[in-house]
Amino acid sequence: MSRAVALRGALPPGTQAVAAGTVVLGGASYLHLALAGHSLPTRDMAGVSVLWTILMSVGIGLFFPIEQELTRIVAARAVRGQGAGPVLRRAALLTTGVLVPVLGLMAAAARPLAGLLFHGDRALLAALGAAFAAMACCYLTRGILAGLGRFGAYGTQLGLDGSLRVLLAVGLAVAGPHSALAFSLVLTAAPLLALLATLPVTVRAARPGPPIGWSRLLGGLGLLICSTLLAQWMVSAAVVSVQLLDAADVDLIAALLSALVLARVPIFVFGALQASLLSGLASWAAQGQHAAFTALLRRAALAVALLALALGLPALALGPWLIRLLFAAPSVLTRADFLWLALGTFCYLLAMVLGQGLIVLHRHRVQLACWALGTAVLVAVTLLPGGLATLVCLAYAAGTAATVAGMLLGLLRRPGAPERAGEAPRTLDAV
Repeated sequence: MSRAVALRGALPPGTQAVAAGTVVLGGASYLHLALAGHSLPTRDMAGVSVLWTILMSVGIGLFFPIEQELTRIVAARAVRGQGAGPVLRRAALLTTGVLVPVLGLMAAAARPLAGLLFHGDRALLAALGAAFAAMACCYLTRGILAGLGRFGAYGTQLGLDGSLRVLLAVGLAVAGPHSALAFSLVLTAAPLLALLATLPVTVRAARPGPPIGWSRLLGGLGLLICSTLLAQWMVSAAVVSVQLLDAADVDLIAALLSALVLARVPIFVFGALQASLLSGLASWAAQGQHAAFTALLRRAALAVALLALALGLPALALGPWLIRLLFAAPSVLTRADFLWLALGTFCYLLAMVLGQGLIVLHRHRVQLACWALGTAVLVAVTLLPGGLATLVCLAYAAGTAATVAGMLLGLLRRPGAPERAGEAPRTLDAV
């Protein structure tokens, strides 16, 4: 059996419907950064690099958990024949309640934040806030679509977002202003337009149903946000660590962003698996199908292992050359640095799969403890004496490996208390 056939056989239902949109969005993200890298001077590109990194770490950390919880709750309600309309309304209020304080804090601390992150450019800070708002709205609707199994509309939103990023970035590179702000605003305009195009489908799909209490929606969200923030920090820490420890080294910052973008190709592709994986796990758990739950988790782990192998090896072999060709990145990273990045991405993908199992089993605290452990390892390695470029890449691999080890132990742990009515099972016979 070929590697591609084995990968397709390991994927949960619904994955292929999302894959096309994920590929378009992932490719568009690379093209957007590549065009910015070729159009902007290194100092301006460093600002775009930091903004993109924070959006992909803090933004995802704050708002992707809302999608995850919505997917889990809506999928379980769908098994019982309950509509998702009340969930959508409550989740919209919840998303607003998370977004508004974030934007308020950014506005109140605009001067010091702009000085720390963007060399005093408050326009880039405003662009970051707008991108946060667009991301929050998109994750809200995607959670409803994934939970209902509407993966066609889910993939359409991703594909439209990616296509618009390409069109806008090409327009800026050819005829538009060559400014960091213009390329940054693409990260707001494209997802908002894609959201508007798919919003009617989301609203129609969310049928009326019984009300949902705030406790049901908020039960594990705080822990999940903390876990996701730590996870996104880990995958993006290399760029931010250099910004904090040696902000003058703009060459290393720009090169690390380009290298992480390349190393993150499997993570982008994993987005096609993640939505359908969580929906499938939640559905099997709601039906009490423990064997099917475990089998799906195993197949997903196999899928990401094959994915990391298929996409990680080319990045390892060609990485230093590719980031110069694609992103005009400075030549400051070695193949050894790319080795640590590839290993870190492999462990990160495994942690994401295992984390989905922990979420459905309501082990949010275990998941948070594992990411906290990995973060502590990452920080400790980063602060070791030695070359900063190598240390931040090695820290990524060490931190994600520690997280995987903790999650394996957490999934194998037997429960200490009986289940509450309507919750997923909390034990696996084997992983």
